[in-house]
Amino acid sequence: MIKRSSLKFINNLLEKNKNWKVLDIGCGYTANKHATTLCDVINLQNYYPDKKFVKLDTKNLPFIDKEFDFVIASHVLEHINDINFFINELQRISKKGYIEVPTTLEDNLVFENKKDHLWHINFDDDNYKLIINKKVQVFEPILTVSTSQKLREYFRDSLVTELYWEEKIDFKFKNESNLKPNSVSILNLFKKFISKKIRNLFR
Repeated sequence: MIKRSSLKFINNLLEKNKNWKVLDIGCGYTANKHATTLCDVINLQNYYPDKKFVKLDTKNLPFIDKEFDFVIASHVLEHINDINFFINELQRISKKGYIEVPTTLEDNLVFENKKDHLWHINFDDDNYKLIINKKVQVFEPILTVSTSQKLREYFRDSLVTELYWEEKIDFKFKNESNLKPNSVSILNLFKKFISKKIRNLFR
């Protein structure tokens, strides 16, 4: 079962279950404060001296079956080459968890995402399933990561997809897409915006 949720709900859930073993996989420099174990491909042990840190050196996650009560994968799936294998690994090592990914809109807006992200990951609300497409860059990015994070304070639902799962993560790959590379020109949109502003000045 996988469904939409929110980071606020997840943090409240973890706050109420402080005895849980919680893994933050791909934690980077913004690990969840409730995580008891952190894991990343970069060695961040010195950055998190008070946490158990495991450096990821292999494709297989270095944990036994159902080792964790909860696993957090925030802004990780879109980077993974073998996403099918990774999702199965999440289900293997934990009973439940939280997944956060950028929406297709945010993925296209941010400069850093253009080269680092491999997939668009959407959610089918009718069938409770992840829909995974190869990433398509529809227009040239216009935002930095820090700017997009600031915008999330106001437009979070439009920029990130937040999901809670238990026991199983249903997903499917969808090869076809109605998105076409570089089909939207930000420059032309900006020109139209300026043109409208100018016309309004003389009304």
